[in-house]
Amino acid sequence: MSHSSTHKHRFEETVIAVLLGLMTMITFINVVLRYVFNSSIIWGLEVVLILFAWLVLFGVSYGVKITAHLGVDALTNTLPEGARKTVALIAAAICIAYAFLLLKGAWDYWAPYAALDRTSGRWFPTGFEKTRDQAWYITDQVPMPDFLRFLEGMINQGETYDKLPRVIPYSILPVGMALLLYRFVQATIRIWKGRQDSLIVSHEVEDEIDQIQHDNDGDANGDDAANQKPGT
Repeated sequence: MSHSSTHKHRFEETVIAVLLGLMTMITFINVVLRYVFNSSIIWGLEVVLILFAWLVLFGVSYGVKITAHLGVDALTNTLPEGARKTVALIAAAICIAYAFLLLKGAWDYWAPYAALDRTSGRWFPTGFEKTRDQAWYITDQVPMPDFLRFLEGMINQGETYDKLPRVIPYSILPVGMALLLYRFVQATIRIWKGRQDSLIVSHEVEDEIDQIQHDNDGDANGDDAANQKPGT
């Protein structure tokens, strides 16, 4: 693995670690406050749920990047190399189309919260259609940080937010789906160039079976040697 590739992996792994760390820290603090001081961070649970959603959607695209998603390749492994590559490219093309549809849906859901318009068209965007502004929607309990006050004039017509607007936590929807689409395109190019076999983790079960068989053979040989009589 090249230094630049390692650098990219470290960046994404750092983001995942930060999200997990924040979730753990907030949960731990809330437990201590509840059982020791009979108090709690009222917005703690909601923030943890938001961070968990970010972690999942960010992790989906990261899993595609490092080929970590599980799948069944028992049938494709029986195909010759050329046919196996063709099937992998067809699967990748379907995944790209699916990720594009997810991106459209994610944008259409998130856009009103950012005072933007949804796309027109049922399956593929054909333009933008006038959409009712929903930028005034806020979270239930998360306080509004002062450094985000610029959003009030930008998308909320100057009205003050007393809680964090939903546009912030929901932003992971278009960002996460755009990342997913990008990673599928990258994976497809790698398959086309022969640097990757498929979109899933391959040969995991086969490797496990080989290891078990190897261990069993070693145990059997050891038992035979122990049972063998001296001089025979």
